[in-house]
Amino acid sequence: MAASTLSEVARLAGVSLATASRVLNGSSRKPAEEIAERVREAADKLGYIPNAQAQALAKSSSGLIGLIVHDIADPYFAAIARGVQDAARQQNRMVLLASTSGAPLDEKEAVAAFAARRADSIVIAGSRSVRPGDKDGNAQLAAELDRYCRNGGQVGVVGHPVAGSSVTEGYHVVEVPNQELAASLALELAGTHHGDFLVVAGPEGLLTSDDRVRGFQGGLKKAGRPEAEVIRTGFNRDGGYDAGPGLAARIKASAERLCIFAVNDVMAIGITASLRSEGVWIPRDATIAGFDDIETLRDFRPALSTVYLPLEEIGRLAAGAAEGGSVSGSVKLRRSTEVPADNPA
Repeated sequence: MAASTLSEVARLAGVSLATASRVLNGSSRKPAEEIAERVREAADKLGYIPNAQAQALAKSSSGLIGLIVHDIADPYFAAIARGVQDAARQQNRMVLLASTSGAPLDEKEAVAAFAARRADSIVIAGSRSVRPGDKDGNAQLAAELDRYCRNGGQVGVVGHPVAGSSVTEGYHVVEVPNQELAASLALELAGTHHGDFLVVAGPEGLLTSDDRVRGFQGGLKKAGRPEAEVIRTGFNRDGGYDAGPGLAARIKASAERLCIFAVNDVMAIGITASLRSEGVWIPRDATIAGFDDIETLRDFRPALSTVYLPLEEIGRLAAGAAEGGSVSGSVKLRRSTEVPADNPA
């Protein structure tokens, strides 16, 4: 059965198409209440569902927030998405989601799709990339965002501005102190760990990863410790898992305990699982810390030392505060970096 049309509603109510549209699509120009009631009764009788895009045009607002994340299956992004959803609920809006690989070109396509659907605002969460291969994608994403903001859209970005974006009105960044918090973590770990440190990071040019590496190295320097070796891998759980066999061989061959800093929690989880499959156990044979304090860690053993970030609050700020904002975090030392009593080194 075909859906009822606005023309059929107008015909049944005995009014013009324009009048029916003004009643059902939320226009500020309202007909007399008697006429409006007749239109609503006709719509109810026919089971008519108003067209959301027509309503958006009539109200100059779609009631939609577009959210772009790298991977919605990642608990980091899921927590931010909950914050965006909370803000949307308070604003009586709905959230549209695009889960991309993190490539700027994919994000550009998502922005264009949200703009075409007249989304009132767009939130972009995920590390910005300044890798040479992303230069063209960054330029296209920046141009798409600039066009969207010039047309009245609002954009919230988590962490760093989009490379090359020049617009300022309608555009804000939620700053995350990744570098400072990673330095604090290094200082805390250096107080109890006396062996070598090693950092497992994402590809060079991912700004979130690079900030955390830079901060951790700065913290070690402040503690009077030598710079840590850095291994690059995928900025996700699988990247951490892939790094595990090489780390296991190194741990088995060394007489000193190794402290590993994975620049996000899902990488730390992957590393720990991979080490376990190689017969290396945390914290018996080595120690490890992550970053983000994702919700999944509640059920992870051994309890992972990490840096807490208020991820849901980040999402709320990105979706709601037109002037931007910043958040704070804290170091959480847990079982994964404890030195066993029988092995104080």
